[in-house]
Amino acid sequence: MPREIPAQHFPDGFLWGCATSAYQIEGSPLADGAGASVWHRFSHTPGRVVANETGDIACDHYRRWESDIDLMQRLGLQAYRFSIAWARILPEGIGRVNPLGLGFYERLIDRLLAKGIQPTATLFHWDLPAALDDRGGWLNRDSADWFAEYADIVYRRFDDRIKLWATLNEPWVVSDNGYLHGTAAPGHRNIFEAPIATHNLMRAHGAAVQAYRATGRHQIGLVVNIEPKYAASQAADDLAATRRAEAQMNRQFIEPALLGRYPQEMREIFGDAWPDWPAADLQQIHQPIDFVGLNYYTRSVTKHDPQAWPLRATPVKQTQHPHTEMGWEVFPQGLTDTLLWIKDRYGNPPVYITENGAAFADPAQADGELLEDPLRVDYFRTHIRAVHDALRAGADVRGYFAWSMLDNFEWALGYSKRFGIIHVDYQTQKRTLKASATFFADVIASNGAVAF
Repeated sequence: MPREIPAQHFPDGFLWGCATSAYQIEGSPLADGAGASVWHRFSHTPGRVVANETGDIACDHYRRWESDIDLMQRLGLQAYRFSIAWARILPEGIGRVNPLGLGFYERLIDRLLAKGIQPTATLFHWDLPAALDDRGGWLNRDSADWFAEYADIVYRRFDDRIKLWATLNEPWVVSDNGYLHGTAAPGHRNIFEAPIATHNLMRAHGAAVQAYRATGRHQIGLVVNIEPKYAASQAADDLAATRRAEAQMNRQFIEPALLGRYPQEMREIFGDAWPDWPAADLQQIHQPIDFVGLNYYTRSVTKHDPQAWPLRATPVKQTQHPHTEMGWEVFPQGLTDTLLWIKDRYGNPPVYITENGAAFADPAQADGELLEDPLRVDYFRTHIRAVHDALRAGADVRGYFAWSMLDNFEWALGYSKRFGIIHVDYQTQKRTLKASATFFADVIASNGAVAF
């Protein structure tokens, strides 16, 4: 039987936090001996990012981290999910350790703890050291060993203070956008490379979990982005297209981690470009993990499209619902459905909502006044309710992290989209709370009750 869940709030011990990532907020990417990342290189390549913007300054969090943590404390955050920039720790990706890079994260972690905020770390949020990209990046089988070496260094330094670790964030984006379609770093477009990148990312995940079991004492998991797929019709072609789209985005990474196998549809999608992987590799990938991190933003209603390479599937815009500035449908039911899909398909593993949020066009505000963002407030309210619905139906959800703490560098879209609950003036670096920030603070203080 499902555990008893209160009708108007969340269970005791439910964890509330916000999330960010290193390249999106830190700035100073080469400071204090850090090495360049693939995103530093990609954003400095003309034409890759909107307005040729880069993460060189971003939110200047590398220098403003203390006051940013003060803002987190003001909002009552119980946890803060951040990523560690691999090239700050190992400028060449392997070998020589940069003590100044470790020192930055040590100060960050210690101040979070001093303010009563639980640090939650992601080892890889897309920013592979450029020196390793020069050696083939995720196309090189050695990448699993490189990642495990880096992970072990970080575990040994910080596991006494960090209780929740994630290996990879959204590996689908790295493989699909970075190696298949070329819209993200490292910017390749090659159907033969994407499966290799997928596999080496997952081998790296497995190797990092193995390294954690040797020295770590807390919990480690994998963060995946899942966009539930709904067929546009019951026609056989649309149902088949939906199945392919679900396999490629939603099951390509979670299933080797949890089940030790890739979806059979991967061969159908990639044809001869999808290799037969060694059984030993799949055993390495299939390591016991303590939780699944779920990043949810929207759903996709899918139809057959023979021109859509390589899936032969394309989304159909749903005009009956509002959409965010990203063009994503606001569909909170999809979050409930996804959590119950994970529960039923994968044996109800513990889940943290590691990202959930929305980009909207924020109105101008008078100096010093709260910035009103009612669409974002409503997005959070309805999606928090959706999580609660899944809990009451038996899903084992342990926490919720809003994306994002700050407006930030939105990858290839530069600074054109704002996801933050705190507004950032990129010219002055002034932070201004949005109404969504005060709403989320009330959510935390009431353990979710204010959302009902």
